[in-house]
Amino acid sequence: MDRGTERETPPGRGAGDDVVLEHTATGRVPLAVILIDRDGLVSHWSRGARRLFGATKEEAIGQPALDLLPVSGALPDDEEASPYGGFTAYDGLGPDLESSLDGRLSYPAAGRARLTVPERERVDVLWWAYPLVGPGRERLLVLAADAGGLRQDLPEADLAFERIAPGFALHTDFPGADELARRLPEILPSMSVDESARIVAQVLELGYPVLEFSQNERVPVTPDWGVARRAERKARRERAALAAAEGHPLPQEVADEGEDLEYAAVRDRLEFLNEVSGRIGTSLDLAQTIIEVSKAVVPKFTDVAGTYLREQVVAGEGFPDGVPDTTTMWHRVALEHTDEPGRWDDVVPVGEAMPFPAHTPFFQCMTSGEPVLVPRISEQMGHMIASQFEKRDIRPLITGRSMLVVPLKARNVVLGFMILLRHPERVEFNDMDRATGAELAARAGLVLDNARMYTYQESVAETLQDSMLPHIPPRMAGCDIATRYLPGTLLGRVGGDWFDAVKLPGARTALVVGDVMGHGLNSAAMMGQLRTAVQTMAAMDLPPAQLLRNLDDLAQRLGDSYLATCLYVVYDPIASELHIGNAGHIPPVIVRAVDGRSELLDLPTGAPIGVGGVPFEAVRVRVAPGDRLVMCTDGLVEVRGEDIGVGLATLSESAAHPAASMDDACDTIIRTLNTRGGRKDDVALLMARLNGIEPDDVAEWRLTLDPVEAGRARAAVREQLHAWGLAQLADNAALLAGELVTNAVRHSHGRRIALRLVRGDTLLCEVDDDDPTLPSLLGAGPDDEFGRGLHLVGVLAREWGASRTTTGKTVWFELTLPGR
Repeated sequence: MDRGTERETPPGRGAGDDVVLEHTATGRVPLAVILIDRDGLVSHWSRGARRLFGATKEEAIGQPALDLLPVSGALPDDEEASPYGGFTAYDGLGPDLESSLDGRLSYPAAGRARLTVPERERVDVLWWAYPLVGPGRERLLVLAADAGGLRQDLPEADLAFERIAPGFALHTDFPGADELARRLPEILPSMSVDESARIVAQVLELGYPVLEFSQNERVPVTPDWGVARRAERKARRERAALAAAEGHPLPQEVADEGEDLEYAAVRDRLEFLNEVSGRIGTSLDLAQTIIEVSKAVVPKFTDVAGTYLREQVVAGEGFPDGVPDTTTMWHRVALEHTDEPGRWDDVVPVGEAMPFPAHTPFFQCMTSGEPVLVPRISEQMGHMIASQFEKRDIRPLITGRSMLVVPLKARNVVLGFMILLRHPERVEFNDMDRATGAELAARAGLVLDNARMYTYQESVAETLQDSMLPHIPPRMAGCDIATRYLPGTLLGRVGGDWFDAVKLPGARTALVVGDVMGHGLNSAAMMGQLRTAVQTMAAMDLPPAQLLRNLDDLAQRLGDSYLATCLYVVYDPIASELHIGNAGHIPPVIVRAVDGRSELLDLPTGAPIGVGGVPFEAVRVRVAPGDRLVMCTDGLVEVRGEDIGVGLATLSESAAHPAASMDDACDTIIRTLNTRGGRKDDVALLMARLNGIEPDDVAEWRLTLDPVEAGRARAAVREQLHAWGLAQLADNAALLAGELVTNAVRHSHGRRIALRLVRGDTLLCEVDDDDPTLPSLLGAGPDDEFGRGLHLVGVLAREWGASRTTTGKTVWFELTLPGR
């Protein structure tokens, strides 16, 4: 016997205030209609909501929904907890209303709650919550009714078996949807017809609200023109049963109905797959894609979805090779479920990696590449599956549930698989579900593979970029250095910006910032060639203008496809001077230590590298100990639609901001300029604190070409190191200095050579002569008279080297200071 009917709201009446459930014994039951916006505030509050919850429209609009609506799922004291849900799609006890109100749930939910309304007794409330998507401000539609008032009007004869539980009945064919869409503005007067239609479409797609009055009947809450059709179908089934009992043929209308139901089922699956396809693949981020795939199937298709991926996929490596076997490690990367929070988290935590034995359905799926259906997990199978989990009993979570394992494949290679479980009370997975799961997995596999490929390529690009950027020590002779690099976009981590610091003879340091115009691998390759060329020419101690001239010639030989800007600075900490050459780059900023004032240096602009035929100039700038030099590429200061002068002024201001360390100073600049918005280019930033070297830390001698000068050099070095309190280094330093002076005396063509000691973070010893031929290590035999000096230097020195100068060469070595 049908226990419920419905009635449309009479024309002309405010539907949001008088939408009712009409039962044969109850009359009308007011239905509350509430809209909640994306900030969690009430944007619509019907008169039915006022009657049910006690707040007026003026008191409710604009207030947090959590303050006005019941959020706990407590049932009346005289009733047991009972499942609520429509047919097979939303069964099992679900979350409370608070989960929907604060946006934690992306699927419809229903339940009961008890609340205390001022000047009234506690009210038993039935509620339905629909998450809303799309361009509008509304995030959630909540419907509610007074279950207590409904129950009081039921006939006494029905109370013995009556249950009142809210749920959802799924519809894909809803006669009268257009009518409901047309009249929804009466329910929601603030909504346009288009917005109303959008909400109606979501209500119909996610599930129509129903009340369950008994074990067998569910009655719609809001006007449902499909009830008559369901009643008609019920009558057809009764006529079919009567015909079968009397031995008559099956009525044609019943046969037609079977075909209609089969068609509707297929259409439901196609619509579900279309919906899932639209919800996954919105991002190329692998982790986000995994979450999207898991959330797309819960709860509409399954109640639990666990996603596993092969180790190589998670690690961002290349495409996994070979067929999986019992040694293949599978990482659990996502777990979505409708059970109570925390029930699965401790037993099967996300992030765990494990192999799967050959006797499990999972191994069968991953090796065959086909879905595996287990209608019900028996106790024996549950024990078999649980045996692989050490010290954890997973059987209570899986035994009695229906299971479908589907492979995630791309290009005929299994990347992973999904384990789908349904509650024991829910309809088992069937062959149609297996086909649906296979199609779902195929689409998800392609999306995951796209994300995997992007993650892999992004990792390769990031590795390439990191390998091209130098690893500059934080301290060099007379200066401290800090650097930062930011890629222009997530899709283009490889760019043409670079920075560098090169050790030069005479305790000097070359500081370089450059920018190849353009993005991508070609620009990065060009940048790598130019950076290598700068390092090579800097080691030759070329003056800045000459170095830029040679770099421009090299760019011309490499081709005319690219241009680059470059700022080349030589810092002499002994002379406290900067020698600067500029090739079309933005000028650096000097922050003076004496007063904290920042200054944008006025330099000859020069033409970019690659233009060709343009002279370059260099200027000298005096600095003081403690001054800071800030060099960057234009990506930091240039914003589309804004004059670059604004960015340069902001750079100067932020560079002068006091900071506890060099790293903090860099972070301040990045934070200040990178938050202006509109940045699309890469950023390279180099900051140097110019500490200088005191004259007392430098000792120099001029030596003749007489062989006896080697002994004089050894004596002078010992005496100076004792004066500096570095007696521990005196023997080794004197020995090595004598070897370098001996080589200089033997090979020099001039009249004099120079010896210099510099005390800084290390002890530096340099010997200059006018012979441009660089020394090299020779293989000295037992009877050879020469060739052992540089071997001694290589063994005893911390570091040594040689470079050409404009007048000859410099050979140097460093020793580590005691306690360093």
